[in-house]
Amino acid sequence: MREEIRELEPVFEEFYKNEFNSAKITTGTNPIAKECIQLLKEKGYTVVLATNPIFPQIATYSRIGWAGLDVNDFSHITTYENSKFCKPNLNYYKEILTIIGKSPEECIMVGNDVKEDMCTTNLGMDTFLLKDCLISTEEDDISIFKQGGFEDLLELIKGLPAIG
Repeated sequence: MREEIRELEPVFEEFYKNEFNSAKITTGTNPIAKECIQLLKEKGYTVVLATNPIFPQIATYSRIGWAGLDVNDFSHITTYENSKFCKPNLNYYKEILTIIGKSPEECIMVGNDVKEDMCTTNLGMDTFLLKDCLISTEEDDISIFKQGGFEDLLELIKGLPAIG
């Protein structure tokens, strides 16, 4: 069975090189996101794109471009080729922490999904709930998280000390 799946890889690769890119029309860019990332890098922070690794690298890299960002903006990008776990499994985040050589207390998870991103508080990680494109249920108590839009995130980053 594994060999049969491997034989189909070129078909999927071709799809992600071509047809997949038509999905770009459903996305948008936010220049403040790029500004946030650049400011973090200037201040010496390690920036990781911890997107749920359900896509191959080629698709994830395309999605990064659609957002107006560059793969070189990130020290690590999760894809299904380099990840053993998915969100909200805490082992997904532990794996990233091991790769980048950081403890949870040294990091902040910025995300828009209450279940899949804010679960990092269970590791002792700081969080920021990005309410732009919020994914949440009515039962979720989001009052316990730092939160706001991209403008608020940028202000938070401006207040962080430079490191390194």
